[in-house]
Amino acid sequence: MAETDEFWTAEEVSTYLRIPQSTIYKLAQDKVLPGFKVGKHWRFRRETILEWIKVKEENGSSLSITTAKTS
Repeated sequence: MAETDEFWTAEEVSTYLRIPQSTIYKLAQDKVLPGFKVGKHWRFRRETILEWIKVKEENGSSLSITTAKTS
């Protein structure tokens, strides 16, 4: 049986990264943050998020979130 914390919710990722939950949703929808939807709920594999952070640290990458302007 899988560990209970193998998958995180958007709220848990938000708490871990200390960024707003709305940012987590935006990053996931834009395929910047690795996650998937189960119905209408986002889920994030714990190990994948930790690896994503490690890669970002190694590359010196920062996150930039842009919003599209509609006319």
